[in-house]
Amino acid sequence: MLQEVDIKKYKQQLLTDFNSRTHYDQGRFYTPIGDRLIEFAKLQSGQTILDIATGTGIVALNAAKIVGDAGKVIGVDISSGMLSYAKQKLATEGLKNVNFQEADAEKLTFTANSFDVILCSLAICYLTDIPTALRQWHRFLKASGILAFNAWAETAFPPSVLFREVAQRYGVKVSNPNEPLGTVERCHNVLQEAGFKNIEVTQEQFGWYFTPDAQTAEELWKMNSKNVFGYQVLQLSPNQLEQCKAEYISEIQALPMTKQGVWCDAPIFFVLAYK
Repeated sequence: MLQEVDIKKYKQQLLTDFNSRTHYDQGRFYTPIGDRLIEFAKLQSGQTILDIATGTGIVALNAAKIVGDAGKVIGVDISSGMLSYAKQKLATEGLKNVNFQEADAEKLTFTANSFDVILCSLAICYLTDIPTALRQWHRFLKASGILAFNAWAETAFPPSVLFREVAQRYGVKVSNPNEPLGTVERCHNVLQEAGFKNIEVTQEQFGWYFTPDAQTAEELWKMNSKNVFGYQVLQLSPNQLEQCKAEYISEIQALPMTKQGVWCDAPIFFVLAYK
């Protein structure tokens, strides 16, 4: 768990990152993984849903169509930028059973026993205290309520693993956001400690091949150094930062290739648990 002063800085960087994501829905993972999470949760008509870290509302809006007019979906997110897109999409869709609220996922104040299902897609890794958040979410659920979320395996995204390794050589510690829930066993343990039962963890693969040319290496550097788990390299002096970047780009371009390219391994867990 981060210290209080570090949490403030961390969440400001988180806002800076996500408020600037103008093409979020075009990302490789967000829509297909969000759709898969909804399938995994087996939502029913009439349910009351909380979508935590709703982003642009990918999960919330699709969930609303399933629960129907008899149901309700509340989507919360810390990023006003993300929510502005969600609200634009909501206006276009014309759905009446969705409400978007700007809120920190770790400071929610909903009444206990309020929701049939809590969803969280591609966001739990950004929490500063996952066990405490899960205990809070457990309280928000009705009896026999369901929590459904996804979490990347701790080994996911070799280019990011390499980024952290290169940064470490320059004395910069970049945490692996996928470590806390990065194995099936850890998923089970943290949920059991939070009070959940009947836990199901299913692993799926969302990896892809890429060509490690100069342009791709540059894009990977930008993606990692802008991320809240990577911007720490910006503390380096200008000369060190340039050296760190050059080293990373060189090593990306030197990755062993097959005829299909370099494999970017991206295993993810879909987790279902009951109150």
